[in-house]
Amino acid sequence: MKLLFDENISYRILKKAESQFPGSKHISDFSRQRFKDSQIFELALKEGFCIVSYDEDFFEIQLLKGFPPKLIWLRFGNASTEKVATRLISVKDQLKDFEIDDILGVFELYI
Repeated sequence: MKLLFDENISYRILKKAESQFPGSKHISDFSRQRFKDSQIFELALKEGFCIVSYDEDFFEIQLLKGFPPKLIWLRFGNASTEKVATRLISVKDQLKDFEIDDILGVFELYI
């Protein structure tokens, strides 16, 4: 599963998560300019990413447009990069199932 980390997550997460989620990127890898959420959604759709974000806006966009792209919605307060990466890695097997599920578009992740 290729993850696309939203700008509200540190780009440093790639060093911790890349080995478990090959091909993953941070939105800043594409440009230093700020992207609108709708642009991130379209980029993820075009490039085959699953969006990882704290932002509820992606859930709302997905309600309107459907999926793909899928969304991993971090449903906990801002956490350290280490904690986010560790939590994602801890549910890697569940995320594999989520990736191939035709019914689910959002994976809510709690700590």
